[in-house]
Amino acid sequence: MEYSIAEIARTVGGELYGSGDGTVKHVLTDSRSLFYPSDTVFFAIAGERNDGHHYIGELYRQGVRYFVVDSLPDNMGEHFPEGVFVKTAHALHALQQLAAQHRRRFLTPVIGVTGSNGKTVVKEWLFQCIHQEKNIVRSPQSYNSQVGVPLSVLLLDEKHDLAIFEAGMSQPGEMDRLQAMILPDVGIFTHLGEAHQENFSSLREKAAEKLKLFRRCRTVIYRGDHAEAAQILENDDAYKGVSRFSWATGVRADVQVTLSPVSSGSARATVSHAGERFELLIPFSDDASIENALHVATLMLFMGYAPEVIIRRIAQLTPVAMRLDLKKGIRRCTVINDAYNADTGSLSVALDLLARQRQHPKKTVILSDILQSGKSQDDLYREIAALLSAKNVDRLVGVGEEISAHADFFSCEKHFYGSTGELLNRLGGDLRFTDEAVLVKGSRKFEFERIVRALEDKAHKTVMEINLSAVIHNYNYFKSLLRPGVKMTVMVKAFAYGNGSVEIAGLLQHHRADYLAVAFADEGKELRENGVTMPVMVMNPEEGGLDTLIRYRLEPEIYHFRLLRQFTQLLADHALYDYPVHVKLDTGMHRLGFQEHETDELAEYLRKQSFMRVQSVFSHLAGSDDPALDYFVREQTETFRRMSDRIETLIGYPFMRHILNSAGIERFPEAQFDMVRLGIGLHGVSAVDASRVRQVASLSSVIIQVKDVPAGDSVGYNRRFIAASPTRIGIVPVGYADGLHRMLGNGAGSFTVNGQRAPLVGNMSMDMCAVDLTGIDAGEGDTVIIFGENAPLSEIARQMQTIPYELLTRIAPRVKRIYYQE
Repeated sequence: MEYSIAEIARTVGGELYGSGDGTVKHVLTDSRSLFYPSDTVFFAIAGERNDGHHYIGELYRQGVRYFVVDSLPDNMGEHFPEGVFVKTAHALHALQQLAAQHRRRFLTPVIGVTGSNGKTVVKEWLFQCIHQEKNIVRSPQSYNSQVGVPLSVLLLDEKHDLAIFEAGMSQPGEMDRLQAMILPDVGIFTHLGEAHQENFSSLREKAAEKLKLFRRCRTVIYRGDHAEAAQILENDDAYKGVSRFSWATGVRADVQVTLSPVSSGSARATVSHAGERFELLIPFSDDASIENALHVATLMLFMGYAPEVIIRRIAQLTPVAMRLDLKKGIRRCTVINDAYNADTGSLSVALDLLARQRQHPKKTVILSDILQSGKSQDDLYREIAALLSAKNVDRLVGVGEEISAHADFFSCEKHFYGSTGELLNRLGGDLRFTDEAVLVKGSRKFEFERIVRALEDKAHKTVMEINLSAVIHNYNYFKSLLRPGVKMTVMVKAFAYGNGSVEIAGLLQHHRADYLAVAFADEGKELRENGVTMPVMVMNPEEGGLDTLIRYRLEPEIYHFRLLRQFTQLLADHALYDYPVHVKLDTGMHRLGFQEHETDELAEYLRKQSFMRVQSVFSHLAGSDDPALDYFVREQTETFRRMSDRIETLIGYPFMRHILNSAGIERFPEAQFDMVRLGIGLHGVSAVDASRVRQVASLSSVIIQVKDVPAGDSVGYNRRFIAASPTRIGIVPVGYADGLHRMLGNGAGSFTVNGQRAPLVGNMSMDMCAVDLTGIDAGEGDTVIIFGENAPLSEIARQMQTIPYELLTRIAPRVKRIYYQE
């Protein structure tokens, strides 16, 4: 896109402040994703959890000069002398107006995709199947929201001859705005499920809202077996002018499908249409993938593709990378696995994740040729070079003829190879990786998964996967419960509850949390050494480690007079003044902290010295998750209010106050004060409603051996399990050295294997255990879920007779952590 700022002002009906001559080529809504400051316009969108207006100053300092805002900044002429502002009533609506106008500039055919599930997969599989003939623009990743759709539509330009945009909604009224921007010529309705059902009175109401996307379509592709959607399309007057092209297995349709039994991880479908009959091999066996593949095949039939082409391309479908994996790599590296697709849109997203790996001094990108971009090779690789430069990439390893031919475009350290095999042959020789973050991104034909396997640290088969998208979902949920202006400290002590303190801290820094908190100074030191620069509070500073606090700019909790005096003397020795500290008050838990009778003496000491300044005063609740202790929470809160008021009066200046933990944030909004502390809630534990949070961690292993145990034989140490009948067992390489408890053995606990619960049999060993597979279709190499999305952490914690906190922090360091974002 390319617009003058004056054109944007006219299009959105905004009032222009400053010169309208400037031209912009890029739209930004997330201040963290800036690439091209000089020709970017920032839309300052005010949402429920964040307000883009807060980042105008930061972006201006980085070189951005064009802004679309709801309200003008104070002292605009003084603070932003070169800034150009477009003032509108609603910045998000302005962005949507711009996208709608941009869409109308082009006659390019547009396919719109909506439904409860499958939107992104159908979009990506459509691209896989038809990009050979068409230059396609499509929504990046899952950009289907009120913000994502306009950003997707604005990618459309004259070189494209097909667009595929997905649209998602969660509430009535949202689809009208998306329809005005996408204006699809052809629509695909994927599936109707229970997602966001709480906002609708029935499935039919939700189907009707989603189908609004297609009111001005020429044709809608849908599954005739889906009664709610089919009935609306076939009977509602709003769709009288819309032609229908359906497929079905159980009712009459334009495309009749007969499914054969699934076998060997694939499915077969016999397809009949217009007198022709052919068989599809779908390289997936789950119901959702089969349905998504048949949507794609039906659209290809509608577009006139020959059956033999459809057969070949459906058989070649590959999994859609719905997430970016972070893996522990060889020689202290972190490997970001994005090995299945390569285009400039997804490259910029992956580079954002690479830039956040501040624990490494060096950033490397392994990149293949980018295929079917629709751009000239010179323009394409000039754009990629600019992306790498903007994100401070230190080294490029290019694979393929085209990227190698454009080596001169790249100014960073660079290596080029003709093929993946050639790169692998040089790995460990003149191509080495040490203590760096490595993004591996390639088109599917280059088989970059081979590179990922070579760079990945070979380890234990038991892994814990940490969903970074779930972390941010939970962070945003708890943040949404706060009054405006209330800050949040996030606890990353104890290896971030077992989930990896450096990785979680880096993510929270990127999302602008206010404070981090650790237990000990060494934990804070590790964060600093790995690129975390935001404020870090140390909750249990030890007297022997006070020097570490100063050296790494860590802010201690002060909880008794001896520590107070020692730290004051240390600050005096270093001639440091107004050093931030956090004062802990004991309001009834009786662990650390000053008691109420010490309040005046404490305040008097703080008032007289100048070496430290109280940043916050806080206390700890003893039972905020237990309704039976609500009376005590209120007693503690009142004591805290009384003590902190007294300290503020005596020392003569204000400070932040905080007493609420995760459960308290949900249950006691009246006690938010100035800040709250989020701990276990970040990892998916709610004291109110588990459906509001997402489980962050999943622990899994594999079956390494299957055995048939005759009746009367025993399993494991001490013969605690004797088979009463012939029993089929699976050996799983996870044991109490990995953090599980021995009490899980002998039927007390169970794991999930292929969707079924498999009880543990015999005593748990240090490094392995056995599960009962009798009646379960499972074999060697199958995945075993210890806890995860459908096997709640709280359930196995209950089986271990403990709490989720302890279980997470017990998981041993030898269990490899894999971090990913959706």
